[in-house]
Amino acid sequence: MLAFALACGGDIGQSGGPDGDSPASDPGSNDVGDGDATGDGAGDGDGDGTIDSSDDPDAPYVASDSVARRLTRAELDNALRDLLGDTARAATTLLPEDPFSPYDNDYTGQAASGALIDSFSSLADDVAARIVSDPDLLSGMMPCTPSGPGDSACFRQLVEQLTQRAFRRPMETSELDVYMALLDFATEDNPDVDNDFDTAVELLLRAVIMDPEFLYRVEAGEPTDDDRIFQLNDYEIATRMSFLLWGTIPDDALWADAEAGRLTDAEGRRSVLTRMREDPRALEQLRRFHAMWLGYRVIPHSPELTAAFNRETGALIDRSVSEGSYLDLFTSDETFIDDTLAAHYDLPAPGTETWVSYGDSGRAGLLSHGSFLSAFGKFTDTSPTQRGILIRTRLLCQEIPPPPPDVMADQPPGDDDALCKYDRYEQHRSSPSCNGCHGQMDPIGFGLENYDLAGRFREHDDGLPDCTIEGQGEVPPYGSFSGPAELAQLLIDSGELERCVTSQFFSFAVGRELKANEEQAVDALTEDFVGAGTAFGELLEAYVSSEAFGLRKEPEL
Repeated sequence: MLAFALACGGDIGQSGGPDGDSPASDPGSNDVGDGDATGDGAGDGDGDGTIDSSDDPDAPYVASDSVARRLTRAELDNALRDLLGDTARAATTLLPEDPFSPYDNDYTGQAASGALIDSFSSLADDVAARIVSDPDLLSGMMPCTPSGPGDSACFRQLVEQLTQRAFRRPMETSELDVYMALLDFATEDNPDVDNDFDTAVELLLRAVIMDPEFLYRVEAGEPTDDDRIFQLNDYEIATRMSFLLWGTIPDDALWADAEAGRLTDAEGRRSVLTRMREDPRALEQLRRFHAMWLGYRVIPHSPELTAAFNRETGALIDRSVSEGSYLDLFTSDETFIDDTLAAHYDLPAPGTETWVSYGDSGRAGLLSHGSFLSAFGKFTDTSPTQRGILIRTRLLCQEIPPPPPDVMADQPPGDDDALCKYDRYEQHRSSPSCNGCHGQMDPIGFGLENYDLAGRFREHDDGLPDCTIEGQGEVPPYGSFSGPAELAQLLIDSGELERCVTSQFFSFAVGRELKANEEQAVDALTEDFVGAGTAFGELLEAYVSSEAFGLRKEPEL
């Protein structure tokens, strides 16, 4: 881990203006709502793939700490889709936004509140009412056709099917009995309810959606010889695999694997993983992981341009995680575009949406995409400092700490009258106290300055023809570059990129910043990843088939 001391709190331009560029004052870019009160987390040690030194790094790694993890809004919407056929994405509408640091599943940022509980209640009411009012949705979730309002046999079938899928485990008879009281309540002579079978179904749906076993991923496991290590059962492992690979609950096939006892065995998990990766939800989940990791989950452009960027980047991710070397994500010499995006990038028009060569444009891979280049900007323009932070924290997994508490980070130094952006950054270069930190970030951003906030090539500052952009950059201590293609190759040559990819994915999998001894697991996975020619599928297989994947560790109090 490499940390850069930030001794200079000075910024560029007017405080709060488009040139304000302190890592502490606004590390968030367009990644709106990310993380804690500081924004995106770059600069506060969160979300950069670095290791939390509070745990003993020399303690042998056996398994990762695991606690109850609340489902994210996206996971809840996916679960409701796969459980009930409900595609309204109501959780995204009705629940407060998850903190991003940079991932939305970080359980250390989850907090319960009265407002959150009220939101869950609104979600349950909304979904339940929509299901019973839609004949297609209602019939689609029913395992039987009720013979009348009091058909207890049919209602019990529904209770068993719904609860075991929602809670991701087999249900005891006594547990099912509790829910049968809802049918009695709905069909008795009660002036407060409609006396019919559908009313009982609606009450059941509300109860299930509000249950903590649906809203949280709860892992218990069986005791082992170590009083802090527990062996997960097949159903708990199925849930781990499903939420990691698909972002949702297990399907019928995965449930059958759990029932057959295939998942506590590493070879069994490896075989099941192969099938799960063929599901379209696996690519959807990996696209989402990349968008959070690389900061472009919110793109500040028109819906049409944003959709084109997403198709372009999604196509490259799909190909890179499915074929050959994952490093093609950064070095690919072609991109997936239509005529509109070709004109945007000044590339040959293909006539239809397809793969087009970058030629000698200086572009390569994802670092050339408008999605990526839109990340970590400053209002309407690029920020060399923020782009430097993006590369340092997200692709090299290096920590950039905040400025000392006695530094006024939002008070800009230097000549506010300087016209050109490069000149406005002079203070960061000339002051030793500033350059100690900014010298590690700003030169990276200036190597990408020829590409604006939408990824278009430009020769001068926006609206300032006299401010020519040279586009020369440096990633100390790895070397110099100009443009995305050379930067990507420099990152690969540094030897740090593969380990950072592994670290970021591991952090996403465990749902928090990594702890010190988990560095051992990252090292082992990186070795497997690199040894397999950096095929992303091999990284997934190494992680899911590892002994630690089937274990959980009780956190120390």
